Amino acid sequence: MSRLDSKIVTITGASSGIGAATARELAARGAAVVLGARRTDRLDSTVARIRAEGGRAQMLEVDVTKRVDLEALVALAVNRFGRLDVLVGNAGVARTAPMADLDVDGWDAMIDVNLRGVLHGIAAALPVFRRQGRGHFVTTVSTSGLKIVPAQAVYAGTKNAVRTLLEALRQESTDGVLRTTSVSPGFVRTELVDHIDDPEQREQTQRTMATLGISPDAVARAVAFAVEQPDDVEIGDITIRPTRQN
Repeated sequence: MSRLDSKIVTITGASSGIGAATARELAARGAAVVLGARRTDRLDSTVARIRAEGGRAQMLEVDVTKRVDLEALVALAVNRFGRLDVLVGNAGVARTAPMADLDVDGWDAMIDVNLRGVLHGIAAALPVFRRQGRGHFVTTVSTSGLKIVPAQAVYAGTKNAVRTLLEALRQESTDGVLRTTSVSPGFVRTELVDHIDDPEQREQTQRTMATLGISPDAVARAVAFAVEQPDDVEIGDITIRPTRQN
């Protein structure tokens, strides 16, 4: 019997990549998953697959830049299943360019989704976790915040900001109620880089992802490992990358 059999988990950015893989992995281990993303056609497919395999899944159109959407996602989990045990904050965007390009719109998008979106999730779920006496925030960060490279300054900055706020939340919550886990993937075969504006850089990064990247399923298993731990055990940080990544 899996420790996830009784867990209720919400996942943002669940329409593809790491989010969809995590939904399938946790559902297969017995969790009920409540999925949020903007692309509802993709969510429909994931929910249908989970249910066809005997799992429990619900979905809601969610834009993490809107606080009310996160509140609605958390409310759906509580209303449908009676509580919420885990919020997986996975929604993210990447825009890579030298700072001198002054891609202010790209900077705003990354701040709004990667940082503000996580804060919206915390604001929505934290009162529920406190009321229940337990809860777990699992958030996708990035190895880009561990190894700073050119053209990723703002992206890495948003990810390191999230890493900082989760550590601060952990230190504020040593009463045993909350757990926080930062998952930092390296190159993973997802659609994240498909939205890089510069065609040459996009193609180069896509080639690297295709040849070097690991499956999103590997990250999903890492998330499951953290969530499956007993309530008095916290896996604070997980770094998961291809063995050949620098």
